[in-house]
Amino acid sequence: MEDLALENLRIEHPAEGVVRVVIDRQEQLNALDDDTVAEIERVFLRLAKDDSARVLIVTGAGEKAFVAGADIQQLAGQTAEEAKQRATTGQRAFDAIEGCGKPVIAQINGFALGGGCELALACHLRYASSRAKIGLPEVSLGIIPGYGGTQRLQRIVGRGRAFELILTGNHIG
Repeated sequence: MEDLALENLRIEHPAEGVVRVVIDRQEQLNALDDDTVAEIERVFLRLAKDDSARVLIVTGAGEKAFVAGADIQQLAGQTAEEAKQRATTGQRAFDAIEGCGKPVIAQINGFALGGGCELALACHLRYASSRAKIGLPEVSLGIIPGYGGTQRLQRIVGRGRAFELILTGNHIG
């Protein structure tokens, strides 16, 4: 993994066969910017081929946030084409998690909002601390959850509960 030149992710090996991917942008509450999303895709494509990695854990650095969502500064002023490209890139990254062929566990240690919720939904299992707040607040910003979270949420919690969470922007926790 050293050859991937990661700036926003930290790779840890807490036990044999276990790889922890830590999103480490604490100052931004681990918000997903374009570089972080690209790193997530590269790491999970690599881990999918790594026979020594049997279980993968995703978490956020610090106590406050798993991932507090997308980096709003990057979203401000984006064109429709830029938004489409950003969504496509995020979908590819989260598809790499979901399809990596190994169990991926989201260790939700705080805010998991917007893109953070979508990241957790791409994982196969989700464990949340008592401080966790999970939701898709995009409706309050006038945007959509663009990384595939609407489809994943519906498959996991059912159509009615998914509609409630998506259309109201309410969170769990």
